[in-house]
Amino acid sequence: MNLLTRLEDWPYIILPITIILSFLLLGWLVEKRVVSQLLSIAREKNLRFSEGVLRSLRGLSILWFGLLGLNIALSLPNLPLFPSLILLSKTFLLVAFLASATWVVAQLSVEILRVYTTGDDGISSLTSLFEFLAKVIIFSCGFLLILSSIGISITPLLTAFGIGGVSLGLALQNTLANLMSGINIITSKKVRPGDYIELRTGEAGYVRDVDLRCTVIEEITNNLLVIPNAQIISSSFRNYSLPDNSLLVPVEVGISYDSDLEKVEKVTLEVMQEIAQLLQPHLGNYKPLILYRKFDYYSIVLTVYLKVVEEEFFQHLTIKHEFIKLLHRRYQQEGIKIPYPILFPYPPSNPPS
Repeated sequence: MNLLTRLEDWPYIILPITIILSFLLLGWLVEKRVVSQLLSIAREKNLRFSEGVLRSLRGLSILWFGLLGLNIALSLPNLPLFPSLILLSKTFLLVAFLASATWVVAQLSVEILRVYTTGDDGISSLTSLFEFLAKVIIFSCGFLLILSSIGISITPLLTAFGIGGVSLGLALQNTLANLMSGINIITSKKVRPGDYIELRTGEAGYVRDVDLRCTVIEEITNNLLVIPNAQIISSSFRNYSLPDNSLLVPVEVGISYDSDLEKVEKVTLEVMQEIAQLLQPHLGNYKPLILYRKFDYYSIVLTVYLKVVEEEFFQHLTIKHEFIKLLHRRYQQEGIKIPYPILFPYPPSNPPS
């Protein structure tokens, strides 16, 4: 009669199964009662680091307690299993634990990076390219560690990877060029997620992500531009978010030659200060700047420089909009004329002499 079917062997079968099921139940309780509660507390108290750690461990309590229970069950004496099967099961335990530990380290590393790259506005500057590279490095190290732990030599594998990497690099030159350009974009810190940039070709918008192949830019019209990383690196661009979020917005104004320039300057400065106090009170003692630039054909041109400190680049358009409305109203109240070119049409049969 088979060893597993004999009546006296049933206690040695039921006990390991009971141990495994008990540890699985314990892992489920830890997951539902401990990890979930701690995660809720971390979210309520805005503990971003603790939340990242707990989010990385979520779902693994059942697995780890199950592996622990299986390890204890395999260590019981008089277990009615073949020794080779027990050895294979223990090897599986080791591989499963190392694989899950590698997964935790990868997720935890990304979560920690995401926490420390998240600003006060809740937006993370961590790009998907950096996440991918971090996971690839950690998973590669974990894979090599698993092979080494089960007695497989990794030296031939590394040699094969080296030769294959050269061949792959020759076949995927454009992809690798974009990959290296993406790494250059991230490490140079000249372009960050959330920055408003304008390319030499005219495309402009907020940088939303840098991935393996391209940079994703969101226009103010809510469209997405997908531009290869190599194109970003090889062309010039203007970053309106560096070195900080403040900028001077020029507004050109033309006034009549009959205007009192001192009065125009005084009224314009008052309007600028009023706009600053109304829309940007955080500027404090703001000193506006006005410069008369030139005598034009029909007007004297001055340039008004509005200082704007903002989180969103689009806000400067709103400030400029309100300034033009208020300035036009004040000029009308003060009798300051804004001239415009006047054209006198002549009939074709009666041209000017």
